[in-house]
Amino acid sequence: MSGVILKNLIKSYDGKKNVIDNINLEINDKEFVVLVGSSGCGKSTILRLIAGLEDITSGDITIGENLVNNVHPKDRDIAFVFQSYALYPHLSVYDNIAFGLKMRKYDAKTIKDKVYEVAKALNLEDLLNRKPKQLSGGQRQRVALGRAIVRNPKVFLMDEPLSNLDANLRVHMRSEIKRLHNKLKTTFIYVTHDQTEALTMGDRIVVLDKGKIQQFDTPDVIYNRPCNKFVAGFIGQMNFIDVNVENQCFEIEGHRFKTDKTVSGLVTIGIRAEKMITGDVKIQVAPEITEMTGGERIIYFSLNSNKCCAKVPMDYKIGETVELKISVDDMYFFNNESGEVI
Repeated sequence: MSGVILKNLIKSYDGKKNVIDNINLEINDKEFVVLVGSSGCGKSTILRLIAGLEDITSGDITIGENLVNNVHPKDRDIAFVFQSYALYPHLSVYDNIAFGLKMRKYDAKTIKDKVYEVAKALNLEDLLNRKPKQLSGGQRQRVALGRAIVRNPKVFLMDEPLSNLDANLRVHMRSEIKRLHNKLKTTFIYVTHDQTEALTMGDRIVVLDKGKIQQFDTPDVIYNRPCNKFVAGFIGQMNFIDVNVENQCFEIEGHRFKTDKTVSGLVTIGIRAEKMITGDVKIQVAPEITEMTGGERIIYFSLNSNKCCAKVPMDYKIGETVELKISVDDMYFFNNESGEVI
């Protein structure tokens, strides 16, 4: 078993403000969990605490069945893949991959067999004699993965490993990492700020903000049933529109809607960008800005003085008035003060 449990985890650098604020998280054996959030939310710090690269202030970290609070990083049986790759520039690809095995005193034949096995899996066989400076970004990333994989650790920790790659290569490497996870059948904990990576790669996603877990669930639940306004706005493109509900009715740009929710007063309505043209109530808007994203356009406009966007088909012509079609069935209702879903 190689699950990871964080219990009442707190990290403070100055003894006053907690950058990790009482995190409780249980990651199952063989699960691929993604930590996602904006810069400074604490996701990379959590990874470093699990690895033992930073000391916890209080709480417990369990890997497998072992409490590792006071266990040295090299004895935690984890592998860490860094954003910067962290390859040794003076060593060949072969020696970079073999480095950890040599430090653990494996015999030469075992090292050679393991390195060649990993090189074959990552398509690095023809690059084993090259130095890192002779490699592309994608090749360097595969070497960093190979160095982690070769030790067959209990847990893989990955800190934004694809952020330095171009868009096409990121897509390719996402599938490569998922393929590796399916093959190795071990626990992966992956940090990213990219919502697409989170949704496409994770078995479950941890959404973080200001050192706290906002929601921990499957990609489907995170996207379709966000628990609060922060999660709804961070994952996907969500429009937020302030309305005043009276007798379960409210207006958007003069159009009247009725909800069956028990709600009154000022609330925030949420509607996803792709749901702005699929409903039954028609609203005319004049786009202020448009973006072409390939198979569709994203248009930007205002509703009830709130900035909004919608995904529309490519046959929309710039400068034309656009007819939105929205439905109360596609709306989320959020408490104006707490941000919690109603």
